[in-house]
Amino acid sequence: MDADDFTAVLDSVKDFVRKRVVPLEEQIEAEDNIPESIVQEAREMGLFGWAIPEEYGGIGLDPVQDVALAIELGYTTPAFRSLFGTNNGIAGQVLVNYGTDEQKTAWLPRLASGEVVASFALTEPDAGSDPSGIRTTAVKESGGYRINGSKRFITNAERSQLLVVFARTDATATGSRGISAFLVDSAAPGVTIGPRDKKMGQEGSSTSEIYFNDVFVGNERLVGGAEEVGFHAAMASLTKGRIHIAAVCVGQAQRILEESVQHAATATQGGTPIGSFQLIQGMIGESYADVRAAKALAFDAARDFAAGGDEQKLGSSATKLFASEMLGRVADRGVQIHGGLGYMRGVAVERFYRAARLFRIYEGTSEIQKVVMARRLLRAAGMQE
Repeated sequence: MDADDFTAVLDSVKDFVRKRVVPLEEQIEAEDNIPESIVQEAREMGLFGWAIPEEYGGIGLDPVQDVALAIELGYTTPAFRSLFGTNNGIAGQVLVNYGTDEQKTAWLPRLASGEVVASFALTEPDAGSDPSGIRTTAVKESGGYRINGSKRFITNAERSQLLVVFARTDATATGSRGISAFLVDSAAPGVTIGPRDKKMGQEGSSTSEIYFNDVFVGNERLVGGAEEVGFHAAMASLTKGRIHIAAVCVGQAQRILEESVQHAATATQGGTPIGSFQLIQGMIGESYADVRAAKALAFDAARDFAAGGDEQKLGSSATKLFASEMLGRVADRGVQIHGGLGYMRGVAVERFYRAARLFRIYEGTSEIQKVVMARRLLRAAGMQE
């Protein structure tokens, strides 16, 4: 998308987030749901397909534009972005990058319009940040495969019509080998979606367990039309997705910083604005520096991703690690600046504080990002694993 068109899109999203979504944050938390009017407006704005190529009905943003949009989406409750994040991100990108022409034509326009919501069914009880522990199986039989197993913490499962499911097609393989990806209808016989998980925060965003009991899928549902594509598709989607999540963290931190500055400028102790106290100023200054650093890193990583090469994965992990940890620090300071008020329900920083904790866990924990970076650097130095 050219610069002028993108500026118009960004301005429209920024206006929508601040005028339509922010005022509904407390309602979304109380009801644990995004109002259908907001869902429909998001469809009409094209938000279900911002990262899907234009030829399939999406907006087709490049990685740098994706970061800019994610920062604006991150300004409000993270449940809003989660509503369409899987279509554009980890689920949709499997199809964009690895789907056959037939699979792309059949599904991407429907994902881009919001007619279909897709979920990325990778995580299992014994396979979280390290997907090589996947135990869900897909056994080859006449005309297709039979899937058995379960998935855990799957975002948008209860909203979805399409599940991108990762399963072992080679029972003798270990580690990352023998993993394939399948396109499974959420309403297919044998698929059971469990109740919505009760989480610490991020109300309005749903996750659930999914169970597969002798679920049959035809050969045309094998992503890429070949086995062994699955693990590579998952890793590629997560690499890009981690930069996007980092940018969302920047938007969240920017919102917390603005709430904190406004509070410090107006709240008083002994008739004096608390913002005049140097210890409060110190926390505000640290948070501002954190936000600026994470924002610069996210844009830098996006440029590296667009260029390809080894810096693509290193930059993705570095950015996800720094930005998610940064958000935790900024959220903690935000509560501290608000004092006792910051611990009260109904105050924005309290809600964002609870929401922030998840960013250090999903799409690869902070600990995994450190290992990913260290291993790649040591391998480049010639160390044998």
